[in-house]
Amino acid sequence: MSELQISLIALGVLIILAIVGFNWWQDRRARRKMQDSLPDVSEDALFSDSQDDQGEDRQRREPGLGSLGLKSGQDGTDGKGADAAPGPVAEADSMTEAVIELHLSQPLTGSELATHLRDGLQAGRRDVRVLLQDEQGHISNQIAANQSYTALQLAVSLANRSGPLTAIEWSQIWGKAQTLADKLEAAVDGPEQVDVLGRADELDSTCATLDAQVTLTLVLRERRAVDDFVGSATAMGFVDRATHLAWMGDHGLECFTLFRADNQPLNQAGSHVEQLTLLLDVPRSPANPVSFARMMEVGQELGRRVGGDIVDDQGKPLAPGADVAIDQQLQALCGQLEAAGLTPGSERARRVFSG
Repeated sequence: MSELQISLIALGVLIILAIVGFNWWQDRRARRKMQDSLPDVSEDALFSDSQDDQGEDRQRREPGLGSLGLKSGQDGTDGKGADAAPGPVAEADSMTEAVIELHLSQPLTGSELATHLRDGLQAGRRDVRVLLQDEQGHISNQIAANQSYTALQLAVSLANRSGPLTAIEWSQIWGKAQTLADKLEAAVDGPEQVDVLGRADELDSTCATLDAQVTLTLVLRERRAVDDFVGSATAMGFVDRATHLAWMGDHGLECFTLFRADNQPLNQAGSHVEQLTLLLDVPRSPANPVSFARMMEVGQELGRRVGGDIVDDQGKPLAPGADVAIDQQLQALCGQLEAAGLTPGSERARRVFSG
């Protein structure tokens, strides 16, 4: 091997290492930027900036490709049952998602597409919503087995509580889109990476200033078996979500949640519990002028039933009128969320304030 060939090989290795290092640096800088922009909530012990207190709710609820199912012909039904349950809006959200389009060279049926969509396109902390366009131009988030489709849209969330979409994640998703396009004989079209990452950083900065969670602690006077406690809570009206309990509103969404203070799942057989956390996730719950007061009231009633007391994060009883003051703060925050296009409890807000 000549000296020139060795030099060229060495140069190629250096270029590859430089690219990998640059991507790593970009990812680290994006994470640091998100942390630097978090609001300072240390003045109010009831506001928790820790996202580790959400239990199962920390996991993204947005259906990805892995849960995309056929509406008919797959299980012998006509697909009407699938339509009855609420699901994600059947269109991409230009404010919070970046879209990669796959234009099929010829129409394919839902059955033909489903075989290629089962494994999912998740990359890092991002799931991908799959939208399908039929021959009439209608867009759906459900596959119909016998329907013919001409295009797919892959809608990628620009930001969530894990931070903004990174260059590495976008590259991974783009690569998977290219692989899928090759299998489907489709042309790929999408925005430039620099534009996507700029939008992601902007959205993340906006959300970081509007994010808030409020917590209360239920301290039991005696240790109780988890099964016994869950039975008392569900009898009162909580809904058992296996890993946590949820207080539901008439809108069908969680108003606040209840989980073990040690973050262990509530469905852990044979275990006991001493402290539990009530959590009001402000952006993910529909606005209510007495949302905190309601959570406090329900917590106090549960405490009376199970033998426990409601305290703040410092272990102290709430001062008289604290619920009114906190609800006023939350109402102001909900107004800011609304003005930013992130209506509390909406699908958009629940998508962005997840992870």
